[in-house]
Amino acid sequence: MFQNVIILSIVLLSSATVKAQTVNKKQVAVQQTVENMFTALSNTDTAALKIFVTNNVRLYEYGQVWTIDTLIRKIVQARSIPDFKRTNSFEFVNTSIHQKTAWVTYYLQSIITRNGKEETVNWMETVILLKEKDQWKINVLHSTRLINN
Repeated sequence: MFQNVIILSIVLLSSATVKAQTVNKKQVAVQQTVENMFTALSNTDTAALKIFVTNNVRLYEYGQVWTIDTLIRKIVQARSIPDFKRTNSFEFVNTSIHQKTAWVTYYLQSIITRNGKEETVNWMETVILLKEKDQWKINVLHSTRLINN
């Protein structure tokens, strides 16, 4: 899996559009945390999810405030759907780091399959990460769903 993560990172970085910023190793580590959290969600892996978020993580989704417990409930619901599958792709717009705090803004596209239907959903999101014991963890995620016109 680690090899797949490295390959995915290289592909994403090399295919970035002109809008994307040039990134350094520290920024890549922050971005990888975001991708890893979504991989855990896609794999309905609650244990892995907890590795990439703080204990008091808050997600602001659809005008609601979600906690780690909300995310776990969503994962449990996804597990109950036999054909559930989610594939994510990212376009990182900006990654800033100041000491033990990082801010990342990105576009997220998810292709979600459930109950025999496939749906493509697009968001623009900003996350705030904190560095805890030399590991970046998501503390805040704000999400805006993008509607195709």
